[in-house]
Order: sequence, then C-alpha cells, then structure tokens
Amino acid sequence: MLSVLVGHTYFLGFDRKQQERARPYPPLATLQVAERIRRGGHEVALFDAMLAQGPAEFATVLTERRPELVVLYEDNYNFLTKMCLARMREAALEMIAMARAAGARVIVAGSDVSDAPGPYLAAGADAALRGEGLDTLHTLLARLDADRAADLSTPAEEKVVSLHRTESHTLEAPAAWDLVDVPRYRRIWQRAHGFFSLNMAASKGCSFRCAWCAKPIWGSRYQQRSPEAVAAEMMALKADHAPDHIWFADDIFGFRADWVERFAAALEAGGGGVPFTIQTRADLSSEAMVAALARAGCRQAWIGAESGSQRVLDAMQKGTTVEQIHAARGLMRKHGIRVGFFIQLGYLGEGLEELLCTRELIEQARPDEIGVSVSYPLPGTRFHEQVREQLGPKTHWDESGDLAMMFDGAFGTEFYRRVRDLLHEQVEGERPGLADRWDHLIKSLDRPRLQAARAGT
Repeated sequence: MLSVLVGHTYFLGFDRKQQERARPYPPLATLQVAERIRRGGHEVALFDAMLAQGPAEFATVLTERRPELVVLYEDNYNFLTKMCLARMREAALEMIAMARAAGARVIVAGSDVSDAPGPYLAAGADAALRGEGLDTLHTLLARLDADRAADLSTPAEEKVVSLHRTESHTLEAPAAWDLVDVPRYRRIWQRAHGFFSLNMAASKGCSFRCAWCAKPIWGSRYQQRSPEAVAAEMMALKADHAPDHIWFADDIFGFRADWVERFAAALEAGGGGVPFTIQTRADLSSEAMVAALARAGCRQAWIGAESGSQRVLDAMQKGTTVEQIHAARGLMRKHGIRVGFFIQLGYLGEGLEELLCTRELIEQARPDEIGVSVSYPLPGTRFHEQVREQLGPKTHWDESGDLAMMFDGAFGTEFYRRVRDLLHEQVEGERPGLADRWDHLIKSLDRPRLQAARAGT
C-alpha cells in the first residue's frame, strides 16, 4: 500500500475574475482519481488548491502527511484548465519541486501537461501522463507499490508514459466527496449568491470539430453515461450534501432528447432531482430536447453562440448558424429556461462588420447572461496552426480574465476589452449613452486599422 497525496493546481485566488465571481467547484476529476486510487487499496489524502491561498499550504500538507507519492491530477471538467494559465503552471512547478524535496515521487496529468510535458519533467516530475491516463496511472501505482524506487518512465517516451485515449470503463467514476471541505464551499456560495451549487458530469468529450477547441484529454469521442446512473448520482448528492443547484460540467449535456427524457423520468421516479445548469449547442436545441430539459429541471443553458456573423462561425468550423442560435433562444424562453451565450471576439476573419453582427445578435436574442472572451490559440488546434507564426512573446494568459490578443487580430487587446464591457452593458439593460459609447469606440480606431477591419482582414 502506498501513501498518496492527490491534488490539483487551480488556485481560485490566483484568478481575479473567477475569485470575483465566487462560484468555486470542487475538482471533480481529481476527486474521481482520488477515489480510484483509494479503491486500489492505497492510503489517500487530498490537497484541494481551489480554496487554498497558494503553494505554501501544499508544503504544510506535505509535512503533515509525508506521502510516498504525489499525484497532481488537474480537474479536466474545469474548462479553464484547457488553457495554460501562467500563474497556475508556475504554482504546479513549485509544488513539484516541493514534493521532490520532501522525498515523494511525483506524477502529473492535465491538459497543459499533455500539451507541454517538458516544464513539468524539468521541475522534477517522475512521469507525465498524456491524455486521461487512468490505465497508465494504475500501472505506475502497481510498479511503485512493488518497488518504491521503480523507474516510472519508458525509454521510448522519456517519462511521457500514457497514450492519448479515453478509457470507456471509467465513465461511472465515483468521486471522493468525503475528502472535500463541502461546508467551506457552501459558505462561499451562500455568502455571495444565497444558494449552494455542486458539480457533476454526465459525459466525457465532444464529437464536434470546432477549429479553435483543443481536446487534449478526451479527444473527439463523446462518451455518455446512462441517464439512470446520472439521476442516481444527483439524488445521492442531494441526500448527502443538499445542494440547491447542480452545474453539469459536460462540454455537451444530453446530446439526444430521448436520453434527457429518460433522465427526467428517472429523477421523477426517485422523488425529484436538483435544479441544474448545462452547456449545449444551438443545433441540438430542438423542441423535444428543450421540453425534456425543462421537465428534468434545467434552469439555465449556456450555448456556444461565439459570433453573430455566419462568416465567422463558418471560419470556426462551428457547424451552427445564426438562425439556429435565435431558434434555440426562442425555444428556451418558451420553456422557461434561462440562456447564456458564450461569445468569442477577435477570431480570424472578424472585422468591424462581423463584430457588429455579434452586437446585433445580442440585441435581438437578448440572452440572460453572456460570457465574453477573445480567441485563445490552444495547442493542437487548427486555429493554433493558422496563427503559430504570429505568436509573440506572450503565449499564455496569466489568468482567465486576461483577454490578451496573442496573434495579429483586426484590433488590439484594449479594444476587445472595451467591446466586452459594452456587450455586458447591453445584456444588463441598455444604460443611458450606450450607443454613444459604441460610436466613440469605433471612431477611436485609427484609419488604416478601421479600413482593414471593414475589409475583414
């Protein structure tokens, strides 16, 4: 039996935007790995970076626990871990060095590890798992259990020891909720919002091929749990922790209307579920799907609208139309489901005309909320390949609210930050002078830049 400290490196306190939102969730994938290791007969403790002040708290846990093995396994359900946020990577490298100094072996896994294992190995990690890596982790644990000094690398891959694949037998993965300080999460939510939310996942992966979306963990395969199992998990969380709300962290929840119907029926048969929020696509939001979501208790759906310009959607290989976005919004309004739009600014081919189409989309569709970002070139994507030669010295955001342009878009970082603010004003209710502020922003563009934007170059 090994003594194992399982943790992750997403510190809420290092991300001002997310800290201000005050919507922290326990690291679901990390908890699933902790439970998996524990069921293998090992002694497991958890370091939850989400609510920790910094790596110094990790050092304290190392001193208290003195683990033989540290597994830093990022929460792959947290979409922010897809980006290499500089402050989180710095923390991870510091924690690896701390663990090695304390005499522990170290295994690391996550999106950034899969994309760029080099810095983690240079910091002292014994092995970097590529992709989900759960089968390989099991193999390494057995090797260490038999020999504490075992080599965890393979000559062919130089310590990058797992294949990029999704292991289907891990879909029904219980999480070690008993290791989490759930009351602390509850206090933060209640203080900031007056209710308490926990997280779940009903699927892994996404089969769509948007040109900007990286899939370093689960690839392009969509794997879905049974609706009955998901309903049972929701009802168990309801009984054990009494959340007022559930966030489904799936890239796409439900996918088919018949799956959601079965989910709703299972919840009804079990005495009822918990109101929840999902992420979905406009082209999946049929009448049958939306009606089933409402029956199951869906209170809000976030749609990857991205842009109000069909030209930009096509450049993204999004596979949806502006008309479908409007239709999805209308159906959800009809069934009493709030709608959030994810909006992406600055993608290739977006000039001023296309940007104003996005403003028009928000004016007409009137989503209840929006989340605005600028295009972030994720390694492994077609988009990243298209802009690779344009990337300058800043190749990563420091935190999720950075909104820095890292390639040659039509406009600069400060322009897009101001557009973000104006779009949020629009959703919150037109304030006096909003149109004037838009006009002033457009007129502030220098003439060559404006001409380039109008040309869509």
